[in-house]
Amino acid sequence: MDTAWVYILKCADNSYYTGKTQNLKKRIAEHQNGILRGYTFNRRPVRLVYSQEFGSYLEAIKADRQIKGWSRAKKEALIRGKLAP
Repeated sequence: MDTAWVYILKCADNSYYTGKTQNLKKRIAEHQNGILRGYTFNRRPVRLVYSQEFGSYLEAIKADRQIKGWSRAKKEALIRGKLAP
């Protein structure tokens, strides 16, 4: 069983980025150091504001897709611990 994480980053422009990974520490460093040239590249620095571990990568994919469809307010409720994916 390979664990995986869903995470939310708060970017320098106050936007949120949601992603999934099997190595959370490495992935956050990749975002922070500009190794990943996607959404967060021009929005650094980023700050980890939420993470949740899942028992499988498939579960993390499902949660990531669900959270990405949420409004900003709903994501912020999750970050504050008032909601679960």
